[in-house]
Amino acid sequence: MSNWIKEMAVGAGAAAIVVALILGFDLSLLFLPVSLAVLAGLVLKGRNPWQEGFKTSGASGGENGVPAVTFDEIGGQEMAKREFLEALTFLKSDGMALQLGIRPLKGILLAGPPGTGKTLLAKAAAHYTGSVFLTAAGSQFVQMYAGVGASRVRQLFKEARSLAEKEGKRSAIIFLDEIDVLGAKRGRHESHLEYDQTLNELLAQFDGVKSEHSVQVLVVGATNRSDLLDPALMRPGRFDRIVRVDLPDRKGRLHILQIHARGKPLGSDVDLEKVAAETHGFSGAHLESLLNEAAINALRQGEPTISAQHISDAIEKVMLGERSNRVPSPKERERVAYHELGHALISEKVRPKSVVSITIASRNNALGYIRQRPQDDQYLYTKDELVEAIQVCVAGSISEELILGQRSTGGAGDIEQATDLAKKMIYSGLSPLGIVSAELPKNILHKAIADLIRKQEEVVKTYLSAHIPTIKKIAPLLLEQETLSGDEFRSSLSQKEEAS
Repeated sequence: MSNWIKEMAVGAGAAAIVVALILGFDLSLLFLPVSLAVLAGLVLKGRNPWQEGFKTSGASGGENGVPAVTFDEIGGQEMAKREFLEALTFLKSDGMALQLGIRPLKGILLAGPPGTGKTLLAKAAAHYTGSVFLTAAGSQFVQMYAGVGASRVRQLFKEARSLAEKEGKRSAIIFLDEIDVLGAKRGRHESHLEYDQTLNELLAQFDGVKSEHSVQVLVVGATNRSDLLDPALMRPGRFDRIVRVDLPDRKGRLHILQIHARGKPLGSDVDLEKVAAETHGFSGAHLESLLNEAAINALRQGEPTISAQHISDAIEKVMLGERSNRVPSPKERERVAYHELGHALISEKVRPKSVVSITIASRNNALGYIRQRPQDDQYLYTKDELVEAIQVCVAGSISEELILGQRSTGGAGDIEQATDLAKKMIYSGLSPLGIVSAELPKNILHKAIADLIRKQEEVVKTYLSAHIPTIKKIAPLLLEQETLSGDEFRSSLSQKEEAS
């Protein structure tokens, strides 16, 4: 009944305002008293309109949407976990730390790409140390009103201590996500000092974290742009430790896949080690999405288990996006087929058995693509390896030119990738220019890139010219099936070579 009365009152008030406006009454004088009345009502209800709540959780987790997480549930970050656990030991065993004269750590910065598990590490830290856990994003502190951000910083630290005392905890962990928004270098926002005031307050709160407090507060920050942070925030005594949370290696990816595969019915043909090998560059978030998409594929097809093909399709979706509903013309499909087969032939030439699949089915902006099997996790590349990668990039357009007489705009992305590879060669001292400085003139850089790519185009043209009949014979099969697996492609390739 009360809700009905409120709705009637709101409707009547809105109607009265409309009638007053029609009759020509000036209502601007009512805005100030109404605003003051609303503000007074909020204050009487115990709500501060200038402050924003923060997600909180007890040490056991599970409260207010912040679930409990353990370090065992985080895969692919063994080094980061080891370094993080060592830093948390001082918070968990503070008695021994004080005996050895160790100053408690005030802050730990988790730096790394998105989706690598920084938030999970912070939650696991709270569970491991039995601490109260509060989380906030950097964007919650910076507002257009001066002093609001600084007030929220004070509120956050005060709330952490009071919540810990209320629950009888000795420690609290404050997790600041996107800390580069809150802690960016001062002086960058000349017309808006609110950013600097908020950071100054955070620095003051760091300095207020003393070992004699009954509640120890540890600030855990997360960012993928540590280069933007203010030097005063990065010095010892604020963020005492910087823990790198990088993309997982092959072993780490396998661990993550095994964690997310729990509770999912995998088919007998699924080899998670093979999946880990094919997902170089995937973050933990990508891998979780991969298995989730594979399960969705199985659901769509009414299959009771997740097969290797479901996972293969999911990898392509995570990498390139959902299939597009664009329908190229027959001539365009033929051109795309020749283009992708050119890529595939050179890929097999420079690295046998590297092609995983070839498709002319559109995904996002790609009308077709080949998926290559990544090499073992690699961090250094030789000149020959970079040259071969450039050859694979330009092979698609060269194939079009040789068979259809001219290139198309479909090679724009390949050109961009080849240019990046050529730049890497130049700035690594692997080009005919030798050692160069970062201030290399643009005209010289452009000529060096063009020369490197043009030279590899000639190499590719010579090779593909001898294999035009092979491309023309495999293209109808690709046009018919839309997708060829690497094994099917290599089988067709060997059959054509034997026949010739």
